[in-house]
Amino acid sequence: MISESAAAKKAKTLSEALPYIKRFFDRTIVIKYGGNAMTDEKLKASFASDVVLLKLVGMNPVIVHGGGPQINQMLDRVGKKGEFIQGMRVTDEETMDIVEMVLGHVNKEIVHLINRHGGKAVGLTGQDGNFIRADKLMMEDINDKLKTIDVGQVGKISTIDPSIISFLDSGDFIPVVAPIGVGEDGSTFNINADVVAGKLAEILKAEKLVLLTNTPGVLDKDGTLLTGLTPKQIDGMVADGTLSGGMLPKIGSALDAARSGVKAVHIIDGRVEHALLLEVLTDEGVGTLIKAN
Repeated sequence: MISESAAAKKAKTLSEALPYIKRFFDRTIVIKYGGNAMTDEKLKASFASDVVLLKLVGMNPVIVHGGGPQINQMLDRVGKKGEFIQGMRVTDEETMDIVEMVLGHVNKEIVHLINRHGGKAVGLTGQDGNFIRADKLMMEDINDKLKTIDVGQVGKISTIDPSIISFLDSGDFIPVVAPIGVGEDGSTFNINADVVAGKLAEILKAEKLVLLTNTPGVLDKDGTLLTGLTPKQIDGMVADGTLSGGMLPKIGSALDAARSGVKAVHIIDGRVEHALLLEVLTDEGVGTLIKAN
């Protein structure tokens, strides 16, 4: 039997969350799922239960997942070293085969995890119904703006068809998206998951874009959490090297989404249990808010 004090605490928690539940009812929240939240068993359960709860109270969570650590492990097994340029994985034909295999396995695991916690998840890749169309990405050489770098079968998004997501949302399903795009000739492309999440949030006119990371959020040179960032501040942090590597596509996607009308874009600490609920249903939040202006 629940104690009186525990009941009072639970009632207080519910009453505090109610305004957020009302505010975000029937709104889309795109969530990039990655990092420790994908590998730690306790955090995996926490994430799945958070997503299911958001759906139960009337929101429309859409999950986009990565799979970097799992891809690296498979590359190690076959004696292949992973290479990154400006946060993008160099993807030759053999690596693309591994990416497709690993992301397919990860996608099924996430679907099973959410379903096990009471949700109705459906797995997708960009190939399903030509959902995500992509072209080959040529990276700009940061040392010479006139040069480009070929990173293999890495894609840039040309179009996203939102109809399949809308259909799943209307049937109370939770879409789980693997970041693989398809070209005009049917070829597949590896696309950074942060980029897919940002573009999908824009296309779906999402209320929120939430990017789970392995840091408290965006940190300054002294390691202090920055709770809010503007485009001017971000440009300065890229220029002085504070933001680099894998944070570049993440912060770029966050900023593009904010500028494209996504009302709130958050980079949060996925190592915190129930980080998603803390961000969506409380004032405090657990990371960095990216502002459009």
